[in-house]
Parts: sequence; structure tokens; C-alpha cells
Amino acid sequence: MPLQRLLPLLALLVCLPAGADSLKDRLKEAEAKLKGRSEAPAEPKSESAKDTSSSADGLSQGEASSGVKEALAQGVKRAVEQLGRKDGFLADKAVRISTPRKLRKLTKVAKELGAGKYVEQFETSMNRAAEAAVPLAADTFADAVRELTVEDAIGLVRGGDGAATAYLREKTGERLHEQFLPVVAKTTAEAGVTQRYKQLSEKAGEMGSLLGSSDVDLDRYVTDKAIDGLFHYVAEQEKAIRANPLGQASSLLQRVFGKR
Repeated sequence: MPLQRLLPLLALLVCLPAGADSLKDRLKEAEAKLKGRSEAPAEPKSESAKDTSSSADGLSQGEASSGVKEALAQGVKRAVEQLGRKDGFLADKAVRISTPRKLRKLTKVAKELGAGKYVEQFETSMNRAAEAAVPLAADTFADAVRELTVEDAIGLVRGGDGAATAYLREKTGERLHEQFLPVVAKTTAEAGVTQRYKQLSEKAGEMGSLLGSSDVDLDRYVTDKAIDGLFHYVAEQEKAIRANPLGQASSLLQRVFGKR
């Protein structure tokens, strides 16, 4: 190809969006623009391929994918920062971890007998364990966001409230549980959660032993609640973006979610 033709072709190539499937496709697009066409002829595609490469409500594949990834990353970042600190769970009524249902009669009796401080200590220690575990979610979420496919992204843009959060939970829930559980177990042991429970039983006396339940797995309970709290705020962030895309600082989020 003559140098006089190659130079403008390369200049156009740099300016093209990264939506083309390969360098060869991008070169074809650039050459086509030089010839005055809007796009280069493409090889015939199957119907399924055409559906995949088409835009979602006027959005390119690249925009849909980048927009969903940015929305998820933003929601995850805020959720982890909000909950993965002291009082992140404890001071937040929406996600605060309370006594397991099976033990609530026990804690009620303990309070009536003047042992309310032990109930507070018990609940505080559980919430501290959740706060310690949440920062582990950052890397797991980042991996899931990177693995998001173009097809996934277009489906999530078109989906309703909670679609992206549900996708993220499906992809990361099991792994988060595996990561959180050892940290929760270590933290509850250090905080003496089991000891707090024994103190509650002792203060409630014989009635407490009757009302209590020895089969409560406190570590698993705290782990489940920590994950629930985390996704609660990821969902809240997604909802806010979908409800008011034009109020987002990111122009990409404005365009992607404003086009639904």
C-alpha cells in the first residue's frame, strides 16, 4: 500500500473505537471511511452472530460492556468501603446483624433479667466479624467484572432493577462464602462470640438453657449476613444508577443507562 494512503489510514485507525473484533476489521473500517463509506463490507454472519454484534438500544458492544462494568465496579467499591470499616454493619440499621432467630427468646430473657449488656456485646462481636470479612470481596468482585462478556453486558443493560446485582451474586456468592467464613471464624473466636453466648445462657439460668439452641452455627450465620449486607448496597447503587442515569458523574453511565 502506498505511503500516502497508509498514513491517513493509520490516523483513522487510532481514532476508531475498540469495538471491532480484530485489527483486520478495524483496518477495513478505516479504509472504508477513506473511501467515503460509513462502514466496510463484512463477511456474512449467522443470525445469532448478527444479534450479538448489533447495538443494544443504539449502544455499541463496547459501550454496553464498559458501562455495565463501570456500574458494577462503582457499586462494589462503595459497598465495600461503606461496610468494611468499624461500625459499617453495627451502626447501619439496614444491615446490622442481630441475634439469630433461634436465640431471640434467650436474649429477651437475658434482657429481662438485667443482662442486656451481654446481648449488646454478643451482637457487637458478630458485626465486627462481618466488618473484618467484607474487604476480601474487592478482588473477587474485580475478577467477576473482568469476566463479563459482551452478551452478558447487553442483557444486563436491558434488564430491570437488580439485574446486574443478581448476575454478580450468582458469579461470586459461593466464592465469597468460602473467603468470608475463615475470617469470620477467626474474628468471632478472637472477639469471644461463643463466650458471649455462654454468658447469655448463664445469666438467663435454667430458662436460658431451655430457650437457647445449641445447633446454631454462628460463624455461618454471620458469614451469610455479611454477604447479604454487601449485596444490599450493591443493589442500592445499581438502582440509583438506573433510576437517575443523568445524575451520574460518569458520561458513560449517563449514555448507557439513559438509553434503556
